[in-house]
Amino acid sequence: MSGVLFTCAGQRVDIVTAFRRAGARTLATDLNPLAPALYHADAHAFVPPVGDPGYVPALRELVEGHEISLVVPLTDLDHGVLARGRNELGGALVLLPAPEIVDALEDKWLAHRLFEERGIGSPRTWLPGALPDDLAFPVFVKARHGFGSRGIYRCADRRELEFFLDYTDHDSMVQALCAGEEFSIDVFCDLESRCLNAVPRTMIESKGGESIKGMTIRDDELIEVGRNVAETIGLVGPANIQCFREPDGGHLVTDINPRFGGGFPLPTAAGSRYPELALELAAGGRPEPRLGDFRAGLVMTRFFSELVLSADAGGRLAPFAEELPEPVVTERTEP
Repeated sequence: MSGVLFTCAGQRVDIVTAFRRAGARTLATDLNPLAPALYHADAHAFVPPVGDPGYVPALRELVEGHEISLVVPLTDLDHGVLARGRNELGGALVLLPAPEIVDALEDKWLAHRLFEERGIGSPRTWLPGALPDDLAFPVFVKARHGFGSRGIYRCADRRELEFFLDYTDHDSMVQALCAGEEFSIDVFCDLESRCLNAVPRTMIESKGGESIKGMTIRDDELIEVGRNVAETIGLVGPANIQCFREPDGGHLVTDINPRFGGGFPLPTAAGSRYPELALELAAGGRPEPRLGDFRAGLVMTRFFSELVLSADAGGRLAPFAEELPEPVVTERTEP
């Protein structure tokens, strides 16, 4: 049974449990003892902050002590650290592309430049000091290093643009508004950056930059966009590609997150088998691409859930199992 270590586990219960169902032995790590995903893994451990010099050594100790073969980062927070420290993790496979790709995708301005350099459509984008005089509105002010919907402001005219550029405390850029419909494409690539599958989905509703309602769709153009973008950029492992289909039929890519996306449960339910593909890569396999092999028309709608914890005598938290009263059995009188 393959051992999988999840970093920055946070709330990603869906991913941890999917790997358990795929047959993995799971170890979740986080800084926060109240991160719910910790308690859905077979084991969990607390680690130093990502910026601490002891972060990678702590992960290496866990990899060696728990016979881990695969490391899966669940947020963007430690991508750069892991991409550079992958050779210090006891031989475990780290599902991330090369450090220079990670760096570019973490910075939305550098990502835009990368897309243009490699022939991938991207909305017109400028740094605040290089805005054209004939700038067409509306536009967005976007934090270069933001995640989710943080640091994003829609500007209807130059007055609002100047206000939000002055208001934001983020290093920002200005990006043209896309006029078409937005889609997400969940892809998975092997170690050679071959795209093994691409599952497009609609963006029915999002909150905080995360999809909470969406539907898988069979759209050959979007599947090809996912494949081409993934292989052109050089992605490894999972990624979520966000794009718009413009009125002229072209596709503009606005963001790529080189990790499992917030809508992970939907492509999983549709048969993407991304956890199984990851485990096969960690075992030294070379799975063949299966583009388009998923079920279209599945709709996801998300809801809040909770985990109740209790502390033992030593203060260690564990899921609380409520003791239910014994059922009362009453005699049934036949009519």
